Amino acid sequence: MQATEHNVNKIIVIKCGGSVIDLLTPSFFNSLHELDKQGWQFVFVHGGGPDINKLLALYDVVPEFRNGLRKTTAETMQVVEMVLTGQTNRKLAELLGQYGFNPIGLSGSDGKCLKARFINKKELGFVGEVIEVNQSVINMLLKENFTPVITPVGVTADGTKLNINADYAAAAVALALQAECCLFVTDVEGIMIGGSVVSHITPEEIDAYILEGQIYGGMVPKVESALTAVKRGVKNAMIASGKGAIYEDEQWKGTTISRKARSDDELSVSNIYKVGS
Repeated sequence: MQATEHNVNKIIVIKCGGSVIDLLTPSFFNSLHELDKQGWQFVFVHGGGPDINKLLALYDVVPEFRNGLRKTTAETMQVVEMVLTGQTNRKLAELLGQYGFNPIGLSGSDGKCLKARFINKKELGFVGEVIEVNQSVINMLLKENFTPVITPVGVTADGTKLNINADYAAAAVALALQAECCLFVTDVEGIMIGGSVVSHITPEEIDAYILEGQIYGGMVPKVESALTAVKRGVKNAMIASGKGAIYEDEQWKGTTISRKARSDDELSVSNIYKVGS
């Protein structure tokens, strides 16, 4: 399949945390180009926690979190939108442009791309969850060979802007587009078990490894983000490092998480994703 053809089965939604963007290497982008040649298309969803915290600190605002979600007042929401849309989104889009992609930065509120509702206004303020993804906006960009770069700011039916957790936003976009994979780009190579990166793991195995203490510390939230995507219906989630290639020598790097257990032969990620089909 030519790279100019649009195929919903060959979409990868890539979630980049704000702290990860600065770690992305030429090898990472070169591997995306290799995949692009085989017909894969990409949709980026980014966070921006560090950038938001820096600006809030200038106003002497101490960040508050409830169950991993940033408590967002109306004033904080203005900062969140300003930073994510005006700074973090542009930084990632410009980086993609430098490596030969055609990025289009957009807020999730643009074209009602991410329709949202309040999670708990009393407890969290202007924090929302995605209830619908306007696929037509994203598909239109993909059809014209643009790479969408989405800021996780949602919009309610009455036009209120809401702060969306980037992990959840990426999962919602991947599910709506029927993407083959939701890739969580991190600073680690994948899930390490017994000193080695596992190529594939199921949700049940993850739960067991966490209980056994083989998945621990800072790896737990990374794994739980990917696990949530699978539990929400995404076909495959992947954890890989942005410090190097995610695809090299016809092999994918990192760890794939999916509900289906696979035989040894099927554990080749090339088989999982049917590269070049």
